[in-house]
Amino acid sequence: MRPFSMRIGRVSTAKASPPTAAKRRLVEDLPTSRPPRGHGRDGKEFMASLAKGLAVLGAFGESRPAMSLTEAAAVVGLSRAAARRVLLTLAELGYVEQSGRDFTLAPRILELGFGYLSVQSWIARAEPLMKELSAELQESCSAATLHGTEIVFVARVPAPSWIMSPTLAVGTRLPAFHTALGRAQLGFLDEDEIWRRLRSIGVESYTPSTITDLGALVERVKADRTQGFSIVDEELERGLRSLAVPLVKRSGTVVGAINLSAHAGRTTRNEMRDRYLPPLRRAAHRISQFLV
Repeated sequence: MRPFSMRIGRVSTAKASPPTAAKRRLVEDLPTSRPPRGHGRDGKEFMASLAKGLAVLGAFGESRPAMSLTEAAAVVGLSRAAARRVLLTLAELGYVEQSGRDFTLAPRILELGFGYLSVQSWIARAEPLMKELSAELQESCSAATLHGTEIVFVARVPAPSWIMSPTLAVGTRLPAFHTALGRAQLGFLDEDEIWRRLRSIGVESYTPSTITDLGALVERVKADRTQGFSIVDEELERGLRSLAVPLVKRSGTVVGAINLSAHAGRTTRNEMRDRYLPPLRRAAHRISQFLV
């Protein structure tokens, strides 16, 4: 099994063998959520130069840890001159480093992610509760937020005894419609918005259990909202079952979700619902007390 890893990169449109494509699907372009009306890419408030810089940063990843000017221009769709200006500016600011013809990400890039985590106080408060839950059930526990059609892991506690557990990292993105963490949050959107996001992506079959019918996916999301939890059973990866519940503010707004993941050989779907769901819900309730 090839390990998961955190990376920032563009999504390839080539067909990849599951579950690799699902594990490594991250940022293709700019955020997938729709910008406010009047502030789109053609609006006067849109800064094309900033967008180019973010696109270049997003092009680096596990498959492209280093890029030349020519490679960056080709990957992002810029002229070589524009790619040069972007990379040299990023190097001057300390976000990339240059070695000969190649550019690589610099450690300062971490500040962008840690800045977000530092203002999300509930994440720090959730981690001790997640560790308790993981130790109690001997399974991995994760927290994620919804970003367009993907989830972003913001906290992660590996299972004590599962060799696959350490491979998912904070910052990893996965397809929201095929993860329990995603479906637990998508249900809080109105149905029109669920459909809009679903139609904006190409639904891919990761395993024989993957739900690919759009109508069935929407109904599944709505049903999970009604029951208050989501179970994804070997849809994203063979042998992987995941149970998630939303983290909801007192106002009723969802801010994220937490889950428990288990190997299909270790537990059944019914056991996850009967044995894992009650303590997961208790942990989510305690975390929700920190949300304002």
